[in-house]
Amino acid sequence: MSGLSDAFQLKQSSIVRPGGLIAILGGGQLGRMTAMAARTMGYRVRVMDPEATCPASFVVDETIVGRWDDVAAAERLARGADAVTLEIEQIGVDALAAVAALAPLRPGVEPIRIIQDKTLQKVWLADEGFPVGAFRVVENEAELQAAVADLGGRVFLKIGRGGYDGRGQARIGFDAPATEESIAAAWLSLGGRVYVAEQALDLDFEISVMAARNPAGEVRSFPAARNHHENQILAWSVLPAGIPAELESKAEALAAAIIDRLGLEGLLCVEMFVTKQGELLVNELAPRPHNSYHQSERGCVTSQFEQLVRTTCNLPLGDTSLIAPCAIVNLLGEVWLDAPGGEPNFPAALALPGVRLHLYEKHAPRKGRKMGHLSSIGATAEEALERVLEAKRRL
Repeated sequence: MSGLSDAFQLKQSSIVRPGGLIAILGGGQLGRMTAMAARTMGYRVRVMDPEATCPASFVVDETIVGRWDDVAAAERLARGADAVTLEIEQIGVDALAAVAALAPLRPGVEPIRIIQDKTLQKVWLADEGFPVGAFRVVENEAELQAAVADLGGRVFLKIGRGGYDGRGQARIGFDAPATEESIAAAWLSLGGRVYVAEQALDLDFEISVMAARNPAGEVRSFPAARNHHENQILAWSVLPAGIPAELESKAEALAAAIIDRLGLEGLLCVEMFVTKQGELLVNELAPRPHNSYHQSERGCVTSQFEQLVRTTCNLPLGDTSLIAPCAIVNLLGEVWLDAPGGEPNFPAALALPGVRLHLYEKHAPRKGRKMGHLSSIGATAEEALERVLEAKRRL
């Protein structure tokens, strides 16, 4: 009995109650929306970001300015905080360790060390027996030449660290058959670092599943979202995904198993491929809120942002049930750059029933930069998606 009592007391003592101070590594739009959820629940919030006027800075108590590998800034962030989480995985390991020495760091150092390097992440998934497509880790051009041949001649080449939204990637063998020269050019185009070379798959569609795990060990998965990318950037996402019940159960269980095996305390979005042969394969992991679950704020009992606050504070996890079909469409910098006078027609979009506008207070639109999103609910997933796509067309 004493052992059970001690464990219960340990779990209770690690709860951060409303009024406490949550610190977030990263102050981008994900940090901003997490901070807004934390504010609703009565928490104070501090963030660290390289930019003093980052999107989260307008809604938090304090912004610490520092690079992702700035140990001193990370220590200032953590000092006095009741718990620390993150909204970007590219935080230096030394900075993460410094934070963990001063405050509870949820998700933890080791899960982020694995996930933030795509080569380590992919090897870990394969070693743990999770389903992934064929791949090779390559450290020089000769290894890449051999890998392209082994993987069938059509390959996505990805840098281990730092790439996102299609950045840090090269495509080999798609527009023309791969040659020694084209493979060498792809190697040089990304700077000649350690890469993961992934075999191109015969895809039917893409989904993602968001899982959550709190320090008490409770795990919950959200329903699967169906995602559509354009130029390797998420264009829109919709809940529910509209997939067979057996595939839905399998995807949710897979995400829950991965977060539990990692021992990660927080959120984990598992991006997955569904091939035309019916295979379910893990693409990548994101240990934070994810673009494909922004609509959870509209259509789920608990949003992904509130769920992150709950995991950070070791509170019981929220209900992840879907209460209404919902969808989002991203608003990239092009929406502003292409609009007459640089001002999108937001009133026209908001005239549609069920549509809401979410802007991130980024001041300078650039091509490919995520400036905000539109969200919508509907009677069906198809209606929610068509409504939000029509809202974007009206811009």
